Amino acid sequence: MPSPAVLYEKDGPLAIVSLNRPTMRNAYNVEMRDDLYEILQAVRDDPEVRVMILRGEGPAFSTGGDVSEFGSAPSPVRAREVRWRRDNWGTLLHLPQPTIAAVHGYTVGGGMEMALLCDICIAADDTVFFLPETSLGMIPGVAGTQTAPRAIGLGRALDMVLTGRQVKADEALQIGLANQVVPRATLLTAAKSLAYTLSRYDPKVVALAKRAVRQGGDLSLSDGLRLEQNLFAMV
Repeated sequence: MPSPAVLYEKDGPLAIVSLNRPTMRNAYNVEMRDDLYEILQAVRDDPEVRVMILRGEGPAFSTGGDVSEFGSAPSPVRAREVRWRRDNWGTLLHLPQPTIAAVHGYTVGGGMEMALLCDICIAADDTVFFLPETSLGMIPGVAGTQTAPRAIGLGRALDMVLTGRQVKADEALQIGLANQVVPRATLLTAAKSLAYTLSRYDPKVVALAKRAVRQGGDLSLSDGLRLEQNLFAMV
């Protein structure tokens, strides 16, 4: 029996979600999409889960979309219907729990974009980030054109999107693409250590703080301050 494309493990208050197509460098296919959809719903609705870690099995976090499945949908309309009905990226972005991407090796295209949808990114020292979509005749489709400028600034995001330039772990830390860089052997340990720290905080307060930062970033300063005041009153 084949292994599931995404593994789900609970470790006390932590949810550890592992992309599990290691021989394909965790290329994102239909099976992975469906498995991840079910797991993200479970994480969102589980009051015992305080923090989620997203990681990858094998030599890479993820090399993005599985090109062997490109164009395999019956029609573009059908493909869009399925994508919107199973909105993994919106669900990941809006989880109330803090999310930590623990990335290593090639973190490419949709893989890098998945990491950008998480709240915090811890990168192993062997991580390589890049967005090759433009050179392949498409544009990033996992929110990268929107999340990258917010994370690293407009100029750096345009550089990565337009040129497909590779960014290694040390540079990623410098430009804000990664929050920490750790040795590959200690990646999961570092992610769990941070996750356990966050898990000790009041989950309602954490969710409100996350909402204030996430939503406030899209507002004017005056509207953001109003949002903060309203959320502060809910604590």
